Amino acid sequence: MRIGIGTTVLAKGIASGHVDGIGVYTRSLLEGLAELPSEKTLVNFGRCDTFADQTLFSDYSKICLPLSYSGAAALSCLTSLPFPGSSHLQGKIDLFHAPDHHIPNLGKIPVVATVMDAIPFAHPEWVSKRMRTFKNAVFRKLVRSTQQVITISEFSKADIVHYFGIQADRIRVAHLGVNPAFAQPLAQNVKMAALARYGLQPGFFVFVGTLQPRKNLARIIEAHRMLPVEVQKTCPLVVIGRNGWGTDALLPELHALESRGCGRWLNSVADADLHALLQSARALVYPSLYEGFGLPVLESFAAGLPVISSNTTSIPEVAGDAALLVNPESGAEIAAAMLHLVEDDALAADLVKRGRLRVRNFTWDNCLRQTVDVYKELVN
Repeated sequence: MRIGIGTTVLAKGIASGHVDGIGVYTRSLLEGLAELPSEKTLVNFGRCDTFADQTLFSDYSKICLPLSYSGAAALSCLTSLPFPGSSHLQGKIDLFHAPDHHIPNLGKIPVVATVMDAIPFAHPEWVSKRMRTFKNAVFRKLVRSTQQVITISEFSKADIVHYFGIQADRIRVAHLGVNPAFAQPLAQNVKMAALARYGLQPGFFVFVGTLQPRKNLARIIEAHRMLPVEVQKTCPLVVIGRNGWGTDALLPELHALESRGCGRWLNSVADADLHALLQSARALVYPSLYEGFGLPVLESFAAGLPVISSNTTSIPEVAGDAALLVNPESGAEIAAAMLHLVEDDALAADLVKRGRLRVRNFTWDNCLRQTVDVYKELVN
């Protein structure tokens, strides 16, 4: 079996020094596929130099389709012709997997697409207005042209059926996994050294994720301000994530949080430091308004961290009974859960135990096995 894997988003992440979300998913699949006795090709749209120094991918062949994705995808969609440059793949792969929403029409080559969620359709107000209608139309048409769709939760599957008009039997669910490094206990001196680099002490509340409206960060800050002042000081709110979009009103709130001595905004944190910070925090506060999966919840479970998260979208499917699930639109409910974890050590310990059991169900090996099953069915 000869597999082509789209790596455009991962390549951009590697080039920028910040791999997250879809990039993490793609890299994890590539790490697992490297162990399988099949021919594999990395396919990038517009550039092919990013993996030159990545020893992990040294056994992969590499093909660069000459045009950048967005314009070529629009042209292919409007004309219903194969993606420009797809002739480079003819006779070299048996199927193509687009894990990063860069989904080409490759003519006679079967295409598998991973669609993480249906956010642009379910909540268009949460995505950029720039050419939104056109982009959504192109994306829907390209997804519907694929032979098989993979998604990451039963919740996302239901949304894709609804918003894309795709039959449920064409969609397979493969839950994401967790990097085992999150579960490796770090030495106390390692954790304290990481905390010192950011001017922190153990016992803070933490949020992890790109700053954008659906992450509900404004309400998290509001909930933290509802806590007694002493608790705000001893359990500050640490926000870890890069600025995304639609957050102009949020930035002053973050600066005010810091000026009051009640929190920190860490725009960028190295992976090793993130592990140390999660293992030093009091709880993850993650009441997102919409998640196709919610990987930070599982990463926190692995790190031995209690979790406060949403009782909506995919989070109950992922978290089970291992997190405090709250109404994400209620600042008072989020604040009550935070205070509960400050005051009840037994509850926190029970959540840690439940989380460590829960996370065992989500491994990259399982995700890979389910993905390869899709490949085999399609090729056969």
